[in-house]
Formats: sequence, structure tokens, C-alpha cells
Amino acid sequence: MGVRLHHQSSKEVSWYRPHLETSLALIDRLTPDRASAILDIGAGESTLIDDLLQRGYTNLTALDISETALRGAKERLGQAAAQVNWLPADVCEVGIPLNRYDIWHDRAVFHFLTQPEQRLAYVTQASRSLKPGGHIIIATFGPEGPTRCSGLPVVRYDPASLQREFDSRFRLLEDLTEDHTTPSGASQQFLYCVLQKLR
Repeated sequence: MGVRLHHQSSKEVSWYRPHLETSLALIDRLTPDRASAILDIGAGESTLIDDLLQRGYTNLTALDISETALRGAKERLGQAAAQVNWLPADVCEVGIPLNRYDIWHDRAVFHFLTQPEQRLAYVTQASRSLKPGGHIIIATFGPEGPTRCSGLPVVRYDPASLQREFDSRFRLLEDLTEDHTTPSGASQQFLYCVLQKLR
């Protein structure tokens, strides 16, 4: 059900950033407890897990549909990879424990879900797996972002339309936009939203 992208090296994909500063700042603020359970959706070869480990977070899960991408992240981390739960799976279909996570983080996965049934499955998964009061940090292409990425169509969001996707189970707490410069020098507008699970 999910979207499988042709594997490129982590530095070739358009959404690549050496460090996810915005995500890190939000996680630090929302979950100062370093034992908080954090699930990174579409972790791929992103350095977010590396940076969270360096900050002392100890309860990390990296999920990606691509085993190749996760293998690259493991190799980069070396012995530290043993501290992470690696989950090669489709986020829309994998069995995720109930009320397990404090943070659900997703930068650049949700906007690839162009079919309503995909988005419903994703939201259901997030609702099931987050603890009551837990937070989603999600970054999608904003209203001025691209309409296609890596050759695939995407859905762009503003805060109101993203909140509608997550319905009454979540409350939008804050939003911000970020202009991301791709490795090729192009600009992409990302919308970051923080939502809280209500029940």
C-alpha cells in the first residue's frame, strides 16, 4: 500500500539534509526525557537517529519500507546501531504495538500517500501506536512546494488540510514552514506540523 521509491544514495534524494535541525529542536522540546519512545517513519539513511543517539535518547525505532536504506544507516552507525530497533516495513501495513510511542516523526513520507485509503491507514496506525497525549511531528510539502518528487506525484498541505487528514483524534498544536534547498540547488517548501493525540 505504501510508496516504494527507487533507491538512491541518501545524498541524492531531493529532500536530503545533512541534519534535520527543525525536527531535532521539536523533539528536544516535546520530549526532554531521553527515555521517551520515538518512532521515525521513513527513516531511510537520514541522520536523525544518529543525532538523537548523540543527544542521549535511548528508545528509538527506525522504520522504512527500504531494507537497503536501513542497512546503509546501520553501517554508518556501526556498533551504535545495536541501540536502535530497525523495522523494514510499510508504515500503512506493519503491526505496530498499541500505545507504544511518545513521538511519531515523519519528514517526507505522508505527502507521497496520494490515495485516501493510504492516508486513512497511516492515520489509523499513528493513532493506535501513540500513547494518549503523544505527539506527531510531520513535515510535508507546503502549499508552495513541488507537485512531484522523485518522479512521483505528491499531495501538498496547509495546516488546515493536514489537520483534516488527522481528524478529531488529533489536535494541531503548531505549524511552521521551512524552505529546504535540495542537493541540486532547487528550493522546496516544507510544512512542519505538531499534532497531539487526544485519546
